[in-house]
Amino acid sequence: MDTTTGPLAGRTDPAARRAGRREWTALAVLMLPLLLVSMDVSVLYFAIPFISEDLAPSSTQQLWILDMYGFVLAGLLITMGALGDRIGRRRLVLAGASVFGLASVAAAYADSPQLLIAVRALLGVGGAALMPSTLALIRNLFHDEKQRATAVTAWTGVMTAGISFGPVVSGALLERFWWGSVFLVNLPAMLLLLILAPLLLPEVRHPSPGRFDWPSALLSLAGLLPVIQGVKELARDGAELSPVLMIMAGFSLLYVFIRRQSRLAHPLVDLELLRRRSYGGAVLANLFAIAATIGMAVFLTQYLQSVLGKSPFEAALWSLVPATGAFVGAPAGAVLARRFDRGAVMAGGFGVSACGFGALAWVRTDSPLWFTLAACAVYTSGLVAAMALANELALANELALGAAPPERAGSAAAVLESGQELGGALGMAVLGSVGAAVYRHGMADAPAAARETLGGAVASVHGNALDAAFTAFTRGLDYAALGAALLMAGAALLALTLLRARRGGGSAPSGR
Repeated sequence: MDTTTGPLAGRTDPAARRAGRREWTALAVLMLPLLLVSMDVSVLYFAIPFISEDLAPSSTQQLWILDMYGFVLAGLLITMGALGDRIGRRRLVLAGASVFGLASVAAAYADSPQLLIAVRALLGVGGAALMPSTLALIRNLFHDEKQRATAVTAWTGVMTAGISFGPVVSGALLERFWWGSVFLVNLPAMLLLLILAPLLLPEVRHPSPGRFDWPSALLSLAGLLPVIQGVKELARDGAELSPVLMIMAGFSLLYVFIRRQSRLAHPLVDLELLRRRSYGGAVLANLFAIAATIGMAVFLTQYLQSVLGKSPFEAALWSLVPATGAFVGAPAGAVLARRFDRGAVMAGGFGVSACGFGALAWVRTDSPLWFTLAACAVYTSGLVAAMALANELALANELALGAAPPERAGSAAAVLESGQELGGALGMAVLGSVGAAVYRHGMADAPAAARETLGGAVASVHGNALDAAFTAFTRGLDYAALGAALLMAGAALLALTLLRARRGGGSAPSGR
């Protein structure tokens, strides 16, 4: 059992377990920081030219400004999830909100690339404290299965919306204000959370957590970071020795981490939980889904801006249109899951998503915009329907979370979200490499700068040569879309194999 204190303490009678106004209000309060934490992954996409002009970072520093937040966030999720189970999830949410708010102010007024990189790391620390705690608290706020499914669907939708809204908010702010405004927008929500969280959220922690194992925390961080950095370097530079060695070193450290967990009386990660079909299968399905989503997002953003000639803000607004598919897919998936086997519904959602990605493989430089957006809406609807049942963009699900004991909910949520971060990095590496290889093949006779990237082509060539670059890039997008369709087919097979109910069992398998 959890140790629970605060406004929601003492609700142990099953008849009193349906959530009321206070619980739904508490969920709304939790959604605010979640939206901003997910937005910060993408909010600098359009701000980086202004930062470059003001702070003059080197190319390496610019990459670290973009990547540092995600690296620290991914590396600390497991540590923060286990820490929340021990010290209290509400306490960790408040600490995370404080760090995130203070770091946002420091980032807005940073006067050097080094300082901005450092405070982006602090933002990652705050985000890592907030994300698993917001998901784990859903388990304690909503005891009724249907209500919890609705809450997790909302959590998934907000997480996905945050990633999509990041560039839009950035573009809108940069129309009127300086680049620091993209960080200051975080402050009102964090202040509201600090005021309302003590009034609405229960304090939940493990009653006998044991000692926190700091060597395990360091091992998880030291293992995840080189793996994610390595796959990103593979996507950018191709198959070179350095990123391969980095990935091998990271997996070696993660192996040591797992072996250590198996020997500890109070591990950071419950290996028994990972062996359960409903949990391990959901983690893998979510990894596949995020890999396809993030891998294609890079191509679609460049397609709208460079090939179709949209301004950054206009491209960001058009990129929101496919998100309408989520408003159809998420509730449809929830309704179908109440009537049919959840694994089968998830497989169907992944199948619909595969069809959408398959349609994107027919996009050409002169394709009508409505066709591209419609294909994106189809894959979004299927993907969100499946992810709302399997876990998050990047995100969590009632099926996987329900497999975890309540006192381990923070650690369970953190592992799910770590799978999301790894999936995003793998998607960029695999699909990015496919698209880049096709592009370079189509630009074999072009100047070096144009042959490397579409941005280089836009800056260095004109006329027919630029048209050839657009054609080569769009063909690369087509092949990347086929790769994403194959990932979705694999996720569907995974759902049918691991997440369908066993005969004579419930709708969510939890055994090995």
